[in-house]
Amino acid sequence: MKEVKNITIEKKTAERFQQFSRTHYKTHTDAMAGMLDFFFYNEISPKENFGPTGRRIENSLKKRINAVIAIMRDFEKTQTKPTAGMLMVLLEQAEPKKKPLILENNNFRADVPRTPKN
Repeated sequence: MKEVKNITIEKKTAERFQQFSRTHYKTHTDAMAGMLDFFFYNEISPKENFGPTGRRIENSLKKRINAVIAIMRDFEKTQTKPTAGMLMVLLEQAEPKKKPLILENNNFRADVPRTPKN
């Protein structure tokens, strides 16, 4: 049997550790060794701040995207739609009148049957 040493930890912290240990490791010793290895191999301190979390980054991206959408909507309202409206008015006025085709026979009627001339 391996040697065991007791460590005094506040009850609330010990309960959190036990819950974490049960979900991720087989024994509490494995859990503690895994956490110590993590900090040692990654050369980080548990007191370090890693910067913004994923939620903070997501919220800032959403704000940026909403700002871009607002700019695009304003651009549509103030520039694109008025310009398109003016172009449509110009095209409607400049539309040429339909002229009958030269090959078109105005004497031909589809409802009267034609008989061959002999």
